Amino acid sequence: MEAPEEKEAQVAAWLKKIFGDHSIPQYEVNARTTEILHHLSELNRVRDRDVYLVIEDLKQKASEYESEAKHLQNLLMESVNFSPANLSSTGSRYLNALVDSAVALETKDTSLASFIPAVNDLTSDLFCTKSKNEEIKLELEKLEKNLTATLVLEKCLREDLKKAELHLSTERAKVDNRLQNMDFLKAKSEEFRFGIRTAEEQLSARGMDASLSHQSLVALSEKLAELKQQTIPLKKKLESYLDLMPNPSLAQVKIEEAKRELDTIEAELTKKVDMMEL
Repeated sequence: MEAPEEKEAQVAAWLKKIFGDHSIPQYEVNARTTEILHHLSELNRVRDRDVYLVIEDLKQKASEYESEAKHLQNLLMESVNFSPANLSSTGSRYLNALVDSAVALETKDTSLASFIPAVNDLTSDLFCTKSKNEEIKLELEKLEKNLTATLVLEKCLREDLKKAELHLSTERAKVDNRLQNMDFLKAKSEEFRFGIRTAEEQLSARGMDASLSHQSLVALSEKLAELKQQTIPLKKKLESYLDLMPNPSLAQVKIEEAKRELDTIEAELTKKVDMMEL
C-alpha cells in the first residue's frame, strides 16, 4: 500500500500534467481528497495507456494498408502497365465510388465475391429494420389510441369531480343550514321550557291547581282523545237503535238512556276542554 506522501506527490504530478501552464485550482488537501484524486489519476493513466495502444494499433494497420496498397499498385503496373493517375475523370469517379462502397460495406477487397455477401447482409438488415419500424409504428398507433381513451376518461373524471364537488358544496350548505336551524330550535326549546317552568312556578305561587299544569293538561288532552274514541262506538250503537222498528215505548226508553249517556260524556268533555282553555 502506497504511503500518503507518495500519493500526494503522484496527485500533484498528475494535476500539473493535466493543467499544464495553467494554475491548479485550490482544493482542501486531506486524506479523502487525496484518495479521490489518486483514484482518478489511476483511472486516467489506465485510459491513456489504452488510448495509446489503440493509436499505435491504428498506426500499424494504416502502415500495413499503405504497404498493401503500394504492393497492389505496383502489381497492377507490372501486370497491365496501369496506373490510377492514367484514369480519366469518369474512371477516377468510378474507382473512388468503388473504394467508398467497399469502405461503407466493410469488405476486405473490391471483388464481386466480397460485395455480394455484404449487399445481402445489408439487404437483410434493411428488411429487419423495416419490420421493426412497422412494429414500432403499430405500437405507436396502439399507444395513441390508449392515450386518446385515457385523455377522454380523464376529462370525464374531471367533469364528474367538478359535479361531485358542486354537489358536496350544496349538501354542505344544506347541512350547515339544518345545523343552524337545529341550534335555533334547541335554543327556542330551551327558551320555551324555561318559560313554561317559570309560568308554572308563578302559577303555583298564586295557588293554581296542580291539575292545570302543562303535564296535567297534556294528560287531560290524551284522556280527551281517548274519550272521543270511546264515544264513537256509542254513537254507532245509538244509530243502530234508530234504525230498528221495535216497540215504540221501549225504543224511546233506550234512546233516552243513550242520549243521557251521550250528554254526560259530552258534558265531561266540555268541562275538560274548558279547563284546558283556562
